[in-house]
Amino acid sequence: MVEPTPPGPPGPGAGSGGRPGEQPEPTEPISPVQSGHPTTPVDPTVPVDPTVPVDPTVPVDPIRAADQGLPVDLVRPPYQGPPVYPGQPGYPGQPVYPGQLVYPGQAAYPGPPTGVGPGQWSPPGYLDPRDPLVPLPGAGIGGWWERCWTVARRSWRQLVSIVLITQVLPLAVMTLLMVPFQPDPPVVGSTGELAPGELEAFVGGFLVLSGVVLAVALVAGLVQALGWAAAVWVIVRHASGEPVSLGPAFRYGLRRALGLWGWYLASSLIIAAGFCACVLPGLYLGLALSLVGPIYLFERRNPIGRSFQMVHARFGMVLGRVAIILGVVVGGTLVVAVLENVGMLALGIGATPGEAVGFSVGYVVITLIGAVLGLPFQLAQVVGILLTYTEQRGQEAPVNTARLAAELF
Repeated sequence: MVEPTPPGPPGPGAGSGGRPGEQPEPTEPISPVQSGHPTTPVDPTVPVDPTVPVDPTVPVDPIRAADQGLPVDLVRPPYQGPPVYPGQPGYPGQPVYPGQLVYPGQAAYPGPPTGVGPGQWSPPGYLDPRDPLVPLPGAGIGGWWERCWTVARRSWRQLVSIVLITQVLPLAVMTLLMVPFQPDPPVVGSTGELAPGELEAFVGGFLVLSGVVLAVALVAGLVQALGWAAAVWVIVRHASGEPVSLGPAFRYGLRRALGLWGWYLASSLIIAAGFCACVLPGLYLGLALSLVGPIYLFERRNPIGRSFQMVHARFGMVLGRVAIILGVVVGGTLVVAVLENVGMLALGIGATPGEAVGFSVGYVVITLIGAVLGLPFQLAQVVGILLTYTEQRGQEAPVNTARLAAELF
């Protein structure tokens, strides 16, 4: 190593240190290893800011200083980040972002916790728990019940109009049309035997009444299918934030009414055959086919088989929901029937045993009032069955209200 020359007085042509008129002799660069500092890789292309204070404890890169024409004391390697302490534990569940330094022993980010409950996130693909139609898996009957009430409060104006036109009025008309065709009860003679021809007349009248009821029921079923489709359209569109009016709802219902009515008719025949075999098979078939309507409207593929599959996949859950709906509808219908009978007895209609009920103003008024009183229970059936279907769709795979609205076309 060349010993440095003692500094002399400055003179013309003198450098930063040396005798006048002489060029300073180059000094051998100091190796970081010789200086006692560990070697650190340095990027020579990174510019140096001379105004930044120099930390004397940081090793110097003399090669980079010579390349940039800067004094050796001003050149320091770029900041390499905080020191890495061996064995330092990472934070549990801390995500590792691109470019972030990972300490030795730090656990990789396992992803968001799945499940439903306090402090847990929704499973991948699901929206937040406030979806207006689809409860998250695990929300229980509380999520289903809450959404039923929310739907009823949000869309009750349009639903009342639809149910009144397509459910209540057909039922009232069917009841009133049965009156003229009711057969007179057979006359019993003084000997306690039927008068000649009375039995034949009664059976003939009963067959005529059955034919009329069947024909009216078929027509009323078609109208009710239209109302079902229109009500489902209103509920889903309203929940997705789309504008809702009765005109488009009835047009959609008209497009789907015939197909929906056909599937309801096939389901009714299957359920009737079950009741003919025994009561329990009929109840089971009624439960297994309870989702035929929504499946046809949203999926339009094999509604009967799909309903069996969806019900059997979570039998207890569907049974609980349908039992609540059935209890509300049957209980409300019985209450309305009792009120109708009390009103008719108060007006003297049908007070005499065996007397045929004929047309009267009181009978028509009471029938219409009873039909209107049954409106909330018809509405509960529509909302409950739809929300039972959407809940089962959410149990099968990720789905939300926007997708359900897109499937209604």
